[in-house]
Amino acid sequence: LHGNIAIIAIHPDSAMPNIKFRASRRTLTSHAGLSIIGQCFEIAGVDSIDSRFPTTLGMRTSDVIKSYLGLLCLGMSDYDAVENFRRDKPFQQLLTLQKVPSAATLRQRLEKLAANDLQARTATWSTTLLSLIEAPITAETTHVCLDIDTFVMDNSNSKKEGVSRTYQKVDGYTPIAAYLGNEGWCLGLELRPGKQHTMKESNAFLERVLPRTQGLTKQPILLREDSGFDSQAHLALLEQQRQVFADEGRRLDYVVKWNPRGSATADRDTWLAVAADYWEELRPGKRQALWLQTVSIHDDNKTEYVVQRVMRLVERTADRDGQLLLEPDYELEGWWTSLDEAPEAVIKRYQAHATHEQFHSEIKTDLDLERLPSGKFATNDLILHLAQLAYNILRLMGQLGMTGELSPVRHPAKRRRLRTVLQELVHRAALVIHKARQIILDFGQDIGRMTVLKTLRSRLRYPRGTPC
Repeated sequence: LHGNIAIIAIHPDSAMPNIKFRASRRTLTSHAGLSIIGQCFEIAGVDSIDSRFPTTLGMRTSDVIKSYLGLLCLGMSDYDAVENFRRDKPFQQLLTLQKVPSAATLRQRLEKLAANDLQARTATWSTTLLSLIEAPITAETTHVCLDIDTFVMDNSNSKKEGVSRTYQKVDGYTPIAAYLGNEGWCLGLELRPGKQHTMKESNAFLERVLPRTQGLTKQPILLREDSGFDSQAHLALLEQQRQVFADEGRRLDYVVKWNPRGSATADRDTWLAVAADYWEELRPGKRQALWLQTVSIHDDNKTEYVVQRVMRLVERTADRDGQLLLEPDYELEGWWTSLDEAPEAVIKRYQAHATHEQFHSEIKTDLDLERLPSGKFATNDLILHLAQLAYNILRLMGQLGMTGELSPVRHPAKRRRLRTVLQELVHRAALVIHKARQIILDFGQDIGRMTVLKTLRSRLRYPRGTPC
């Protein structure tokens, strides 16, 4: 130590290594998981789109669609992101593309396809894939749950078509989505203007989604929706659909949160009188009443339906710390349901509906779709329809390759987040070798990921039943 300067001796073996950079003629890829994604495109039948939308200016329609789907499956949504893959041979080969479009071509062709109503065709790709692969669909106790809800995409400070004030007080869109089973398979994802009410066009959306569920599972279906879907016309439609299911030997039930629309305060004395026979104390200063009501509703044709509603009234005279309140605090809730179960069981089933919020988050963040890339509403709607397939492919890879014994070293889970699938399976480096008309992906010493992808490759079979 000389004055204020410390002299530290560094051992030669601990010094910074001499790092050099070089290029070679070898072909490398940082996205080996595209080999599984391209296989899923073929099973879903994406190539069949060329028969309806022919080649334009030397670029197949399927190449445009699969290129953008590939970007979504890599967690990218901007058109410009495709420029990084125009000279990426593995991207082209693993997705079986003849050409990779430029950003300008991608934007123009997607806008043209959206104007020709491609959305109706893309909606069947997910059900085709899940059906042919026999994707696992797990029930919650006695029913497979179908969760339908809207969510907000914040597109503030933009002039995109359809952007308006949402119920979360931000400018953006409020798309509607449907998820099936505990795995959260997406069976519907449609764009809506931000100011559109939840119930508007929801009956039509439900009528499109229910046949898709029938094609994927024979188990009883439990539809769960929040209070935004509480309307007599919607409940009447649910009763009609229940009868359709019953005529086919199937079962459909529902739990829809009741919207009191001010009656909780206006009719407080009436509710207190009804609850008088059902009070039970939960803790000092808090009690609740649970009971079942029968209500008559009518559809637009004045047809009467008798439905039941589970009611819960909570009275608090003291907070959880024991502090007495000046006046009792009342909370009234209700749930329309067709389930023949105890009120506690119905409420518990609805509480599990909150899981779908995670699926919304994965679409917005993991697929990078919070801010949609186009200024045109129809194009953004098409992009969400494509995102539905990308979401299901990544979910399928996670359920088949990242749960159970195949899972890489991680905490046990029934379902993996899409970001985890991207990190563990899709964004894997490999050396690309061409030999005997085959493409070989060499993972070096990463035997674990190689085993998972190899197993997925053999597990995902073509519709004709032969191994890939």
